[in-house]
Amino acid sequence: QVQLVESGGGLVQAGGSLRLSCVFSGRTFSSYGMGWFRQAPGKEREFVAGLNWNGAITYYADSAKGRFTISRDNAKNTVYLQMNSLKPEDTAVYYCASTIYSDSPSLVRGYNMWGQGTQVTVSS
Repeated sequence: QVQLVESGGGLVQAGGSLRLSCVFSGRTFSSYGMGWFRQAPGKEREFVAGLNWNGAITYYADSAKGRFTISRDNAKNTVYLQMNSLKPEDTAVYYCASTIYSDSPSLVRGYNMWGQGTQVTVSS
């Protein structure tokens, strides 16, 4: 029933910025916590950032702290990931995910629904 659609990925040089968006539909958006994950070729999906239903509580992977910012606009049913100072190691497919509640907001198993992903490629 819930659908998540990511956009905003692309090719950027190291040091550049991108803003990813994820539009949520099918249920009441403000009932859900949201997260961003990424997966590079040959690697497992890893947590990037997450936030609770109103954005008052945020979580970041160590690799994202100080560079990435997660936010949400409940009026637009959208969660964002602003990525600054991008590095080649940030290259991956980025996925948004939703959870009605999670004790493990930084783990894949803490989320119930996933988008299709958007490719981010950072060149050196």
